[in-house]
Amino acid sequence: MSVATAVEHDLPDDVPLVEPIAAPPEGAPHKYLIAFAVVLAALMQVIDSSIVNVALPDMMGNLGASLDEIAWVSTGYILANVIIIPLTGWLGDFFGRKRYFVGSIIIFTVTSFMCGASTSLSELVFWRIVQGMGGGALMTVSQAVLFESFPRREAGMAMALFGLGVMVGPTIGPTLGGWLTDNYGWPWIFYVNLPVGVLAAAMIIAYVHDPEDQERPPTIDYIGIALLAMSVGSLQYLLEYGQRDDWFDSRLMTFLAVTSAVTGITLIWRELTTADPVIDFRVLKHRQMWVGTLLGVVMGVGLYASVFTLPVFLQSNLRMTAQQTGIVLLPGALATAVSMAVVGRLTNKFDARILIAIGALLFAGAMIRLSRVTGESGSTDFFWSLIMRGVGLGMMFVPLTTITLAELTHRELPQGTGLYNFFRQLGGSLGIAAIATLLSHYTAQFRAILAEHVSLGDPTTVSRLDMLTRGLIGGGADPWTARQRALEIMDRELMGQASVIAYSRIYVLSAALILALIPLLILIRHTKGAADAQHVME
Repeated sequence: MSVATAVEHDLPDDVPLVEPIAAPPEGAPHKYLIAFAVVLAALMQVIDSSIVNVALPDMMGNLGASLDEIAWVSTGYILANVIIIPLTGWLGDFFGRKRYFVGSIIIFTVTSFMCGASTSLSELVFWRIVQGMGGGALMTVSQAVLFESFPRREAGMAMALFGLGVMVGPTIGPTLGGWLTDNYGWPWIFYVNLPVGVLAAAMIIAYVHDPEDQERPPTIDYIGIALLAMSVGSLQYLLEYGQRDDWFDSRLMTFLAVTSAVTGITLIWRELTTADPVIDFRVLKHRQMWVGTLLGVVMGVGLYASVFTLPVFLQSNLRMTAQQTGIVLLPGALATAVSMAVVGRLTNKFDARILIAIGALLFAGAMIRLSRVTGESGSTDFFWSLIMRGVGLGMMFVPLTTITLAELTHRELPQGTGLYNFFRQLGGSLGIAAIATLLSHYTAQFRAILAEHVSLGDPTTVSRLDMLTRGLIGGGADPWTARQRALEIMDRELMGQASVIAYSRIYVLSAALILALIPLLILIRHTKGAADAQHVME
């Protein structure tokens, strides 16, 4: 009886049929060195996505650019990156995965130097776009290499190592970027990648090898690539700038939305009907894959709602510096790292759905706690909320990634990791766009509500206004100027309070969205971890 037939007869109903990924029983000989190298590559990409934002004001002054113009330093990178991510599986087969991975790291590293050496905005934006093309492979190929280098029973640990870079990177980025910009100048936020990139490339050349069954695609699907670029590029631009241009009140945004929808539908039809697709949507036929991807999108929206709004709240509402913000966020990042290390081992012993559900509850609890912050909150008021959030993230990320990729064959893994990361990134972009719109809407709404109670007929308002006026007169201002400044101060206070309430509402919505993950877990097959399936196959 063949192994496949034996498995079909003997495998319990609650364990999915899984073709094992071709890794030695104990994994690759240098699996931990491989893990260190690929996590370095992924960490470099994740940090670079967030490190630039804190240096944009210095770039504006140095390059003589406006706010809209300098925004392309981030937008150009994101557009190139998000287009490349779903192509990484095909590009790895076409060029050879090791060659493509090392080449992408070299492109990313060299363009980091070119970005730092740029003397004009157009030069910087060009190199950022090329850097984004190189960076697209660093996340997805790293994940595929890790999953193949570790035996299936240690898949949770492999994803925990990968998650360290993915989750800790956004916390390190702004702090490191602020410190480098303040002490050495903005070019150093790019130069810092050089030693990391060289080390990662050297280690991957030494220890990573191509899969034995890797086959080069016989043809290039130029139509599929063009459709992908049009669809994803239009959608990403829409999500980046839609809120600024009032969404569908703008003809350009409407055109981009229609273009993205039409080319996206055409792309899916094309890739499902062509013999050699650049994106193999057929990997979504696996139940674990499509359910995990759906959960990844939901988690991406909810996750970005807090991860990207909290630093903005700390710096804009509480007037913290980038370095202070990083210090506040650091305990949560460390909690995520510890949580991932622990959960990486627990995935082989406990039902992944239970771990994800507990993580979702912890994350939601942290969001509810954060919704109670005020404009007078201090750094200590965030400590336990961020610890809870960090532990919750680790408990969701590791088992979700592991079960999503569990049913993929060796040949399907690169395409699967590319699609999974693409949709999670898309969920994050949707989350950021929705949050920006909701924050603006809620702030205006709550300001109008608060303003109804602030009038010259209200004794409390009159008392506050008189107190501010007298204080300003005491500081040397004439009565008329003091009165105007007092009104401006009260208006800022009103806007600040409305903003705090708006952020509070966003955190409550984020908690509700993460809790929506829990009912979806019933769609996942019951399994106590990848080790069970691996044991049967062996």
